[in-house]
Amino acid sequence: MINLPAARSPLQWLACGSALLQRLVDGLGRLAGWLVLAMALATALIVLLRYYFGFGSIALQEGVTYLHATVFMVGAAYAAQRDQHVRVDIFYRRFSRRAQLWVNLIGTLVFLLPVMALLFFYSLDYVAASWALGERSADGGGLAYRYLLKSLLLVLPALMALHALSALIDAALELAGQPLPARAPHSEGRV
Repeated sequence: MINLPAARSPLQWLACGSALLQRLVDGLGRLAGWLVLAMALATALIVLLRYYFGFGSIALQEGVTYLHATVFMVGAAYAAQRDQHVRVDIFYRRFSRRAQLWVNLIGTLVFLLPVMALLFFYSLDYVAASWALGERSADGGGLAYRYLLKSLLLVLPALMALHALSALIDAALELAGQPLPARAPHSEGRV
């Protein structure tokens, strides 16, 4: 749970906004964690049905693919928010906290946001066309919702942009010496 202070100044409003964005990303990340369990159970069911009952289901197999894509696309912002993403860390950990904040701030502005904007922009027509066609699986017995799967191409950059906005606010506030709202510690290993 995030303790939100009574916002009185513009900086406090920014801190509250950042906390709310982090709360949203955190909630979606927890949902993605539960989807991993659903994916594992569905995979076990596929194996059980195929090898013990001689029954195969294309829809169930595609469902696992949809779950996997959802976990990755929704979980990316969650991992980045918790600083659990892949980082080429040659110098970063040796930097002072202030230097780390500057690296994060500049990296977010120069790399993360532009790449997410490009991904969103170039995916928009592709996803819109899929929705317009009501695109479904090419395989008989497959799922009729391929356009939902393709929509994840817009969800990823949107969630990453929300995370980036929150990270920019936090870095700027910390660089300015402003206190951030108290946040609950991350519960590692829990869904």
